[in-house]
Amino acid sequence: MKVLKAIFAIYAIVVVVVSDLLMIFAYVLVFTFYPKDKAPHVAHKLSRFWSAFLFTFFFIRVDVKGKELIKPDQPYVFVCNHNSQLDIPLFARACTNTFRFLSKIEMTKVPIMGYVVKKLYITVDRKSKEDRVKSIERMKDSLLRERISVVLFPEGTRNRTNHALLDFKDGAFRLAIDTQLPIAVLTIMNTKELLPVGKFGLWPGTVHAMWSEPIETKGMTEKDLPMLKEKVRVMLLKNLGKL
Repeated sequence: MKVLKAIFAIYAIVVVVVSDLLMIFAYVLVFTFYPKDKAPHVAHKLSRFWSAFLFTFFFIRVDVKGKELIKPDQPYVFVCNHNSQLDIPLFARACTNTFRFLSKIEMTKVPIMGYVVKKLYITVDRKSKEDRVKSIERMKDSLLRERISVVLFPEGTRNRTNHALLDFKDGAFRLAIDTQLPIAVLTIMNTKELLPVGKFGLWPGTVHAMWSEPIETKGMTEKDLPMLKEKVRVMLLKNLGKL
């Protein structure tokens, strides 16, 4: 079994590298030739195609429930639990709405790929207080002016523990309250089992995702932040139990 897993892992790396190179080229074309207001939406369709391609060639079945709860023309502050690198393509597969992830600025230093990250995502230098403030303003601009959703992992990083969830950061909930836009919660299950954090290996199987009824934040203020954060936490734990 160990030999089979090693062979499959090498196969998966080849699939990722080859498709990565092709997709970077496609993204560059999109952001070069499409109008600025249309490029993010076309790029999102590319991302969804890429995620479908990866899961097909990884022999991973994707099961998404509750897609009808998400309105296609509504910008959201999207949040979900984070266990594996598979969570990112899974989110793209589960969400038809155009969105932007919040990415570490270190990703922009990768040749060519860095250009794509700058165009696709909102970047932040976590070591700089000034840049953290600027990233919040960029997220607000995306949500309110461009009406493009933002995805945040409230745990702040991938969960490497045996606990269902890590402690939540305030950022996603403060952003939703400040913009008065709804929070939409996606619960992800089984990605850690197929692609563990910090381990060399990937294995076929089924990944599950479940959308919950979005939470309205109209009328909420800063004092409602702890309540909102706890509500999302309870929702995720409940869904993890169902899945």
